[in-house]
Amino acid sequence: MGVAIRAAGSGDRELVTRLLDSAFQDDPVSGWIFPGEEYRRTTHPRLMAAFVDIVMAEGRVDVTEDGTACALWLPVPAEGGDEHEGEDDFAALREALDPGNERIELIGRLTAEVHPAGRAHEYLWMIGVAPERQGEGLGSALIGSVLDRCDREGVPAYLEASSARSRELYERLGFEPMDPPLDLPDGPRMWPMWREPRASR
Repeated sequence: MGVAIRAAGSGDRELVTRLLDSAFQDDPVSGWIFPGEEYRRTTHPRLMAAFVDIVMAEGRVDVTEDGTACALWLPVPAEGGDEHEGEDDFAALREALDPGNERIELIGRLTAEVHPAGRAHEYLWMIGVAPERQGEGLGSALIGSVLDRCDREGVPAYLEASSARSRELYERLGFEPMDPPLDLPDGPRMWPMWREPRASR
């Protein structure tokens, strides 16, 4: 059975924010950025809302028709982009959301440093599935719809896996880990992953 997917609009902002917040509350990287359950519960949603605003303005947010999963994609050009632009975004986010939390800015700087440059690609910034619906193939369907287009257009894709479980999913979809992995200071490991477009059949 197929999964109905649509492009999210401005009216979906709160839905997508809630989805990402619930999906990433127990994520290792979210736990590193916001240590402490109460702190994470109150501050994490504001960071997710900021991410949604950035991607709705500059990229594309896909959501399943039933509102239980979403994916945030940014197109990255081959040339002309400031490789440190992401760092500036995260510095501004830190100042606006939680000025005392340097890890909000640090995660942006570290991921910008490992982000490959030189080739246009689709960047899967985040994907979130409601906890009670995880394991049903919704994430694969969301990613697969964009990867099909990447294959048709000859465009690679990139992401950073934030857990070993998500890395396994992405490997099944054709992503390959890049060396070296990203070890967050006193925190978990992330895996930058790249996927070359597959030839049309």
